Amino acid sequence: MIEQTVEELTPIVGTRPACRALGAAPATIYRRRRRRPPEPRSRRSRPAPARALSQAEREAVLGELHSERFVDSSPAQVWATLLDEGRYLASERTMYRLLAANGEVRERRDQLTHPPYAAPELLAERPNEVWSWDISKLKGPAKWTYYYLYAILDVFSRYAVGWTVQHRESASVAEALIAQAVCQQRVGRDQLTVHADRGSSMTSKPVAFLLADLGVLKSHSRPYTSTDNPYSEAHFKTLKYRPGFPQRFDSIEHARAFCRAFFDWYNHQHRHSGIGLMTPATIHHGRAKTVHAERTRVLDAAYAATPERFVRHTPTPPPVPAAAWINKPNTQEVAH
Repeated sequence: MIEQTVEELTPIVGTRPACRALGAAPATIYRRRRRRPPEPRSRRSRPAPARALSQAEREAVLGELHSERFVDSSPAQVWATLLDEGRYLASERTMYRLLAANGEVRERRDQLTHPPYAAPELLAERPNEVWSWDISKLKGPAKWTYYYLYAILDVFSRYAVGWTVQHRESASVAEALIAQAVCQQRVGRDQLTVHADRGSSMTSKPVAFLLADLGVLKSHSRPYTSTDNPYSEAHFKTLKYRPGFPQRFDSIEHARAFCRAFFDWYNHQHRHSGIGLMTPATIHHGRAKTVHAERTRVLDAAYAATPERFVRHTPTPPPVPAAAWINKPNTQEVAH
């Protein structure tokens, strides 16, 4: 009631005098006013200015914009073309405004549309069946200086079959490294698929011609899809998160020495979670079943000695990997 009385007196004496007379707090009155929904304003029709285009002029502008000549041109292109021909129908902004009124503000240019890229689906069931390779930058001694690490990884075993550190990214270096790795691994024709992203070295003609000569299939990731090359990405993360990885390398010899030690550790000592906690060399050189059998023997002996310590089930080692996928199809079941 007090608020209503204040509102009735406000046009006569004002808000604060009305609050003082009734003992109301002005802040409360102002706060409640702000919470009220605003009263809808009556919208009056705005008269068209004298400089506005007439209906005939608007139709002439739209006619040009819709013509076969300009149907896929932007208003800026239409405006400039007509101006070069000695014609002025309306400003560029007016052309946009007329198109917006008709709901036609969109991409008008005739552009080439690329077909959707299919996700690469690659299956490796043994070593030297699918390789993944990539190039990563290593920081040099000064700002904006880098060395380039080329690394080729076997997808099934995670074994690094080839690597090099160079001063620059080059298709010829990639070509030589791949050829050397194929020779060292004794890869036969029509046996191997090499997967990479779409960097300039990966898609270069020298590399493509080399793979064709060697009878090796090539595969590429989709544009801007780093998850299409997950094994190389994870491998570089393992490298750069090693405790001894330096902020910068003093020289290319320093970078090569560090990578030499890293790849030896990675291939022969690193127990990889993706391959049953075995080393890549164990899987790559066919010793996985022997190691798995020995692990089983040790666990069986431990269970026989103290079965009460194994409450849930008999201990078993992680299974030997049977396959590795890049983009495994959802409808196909493959044992891992």
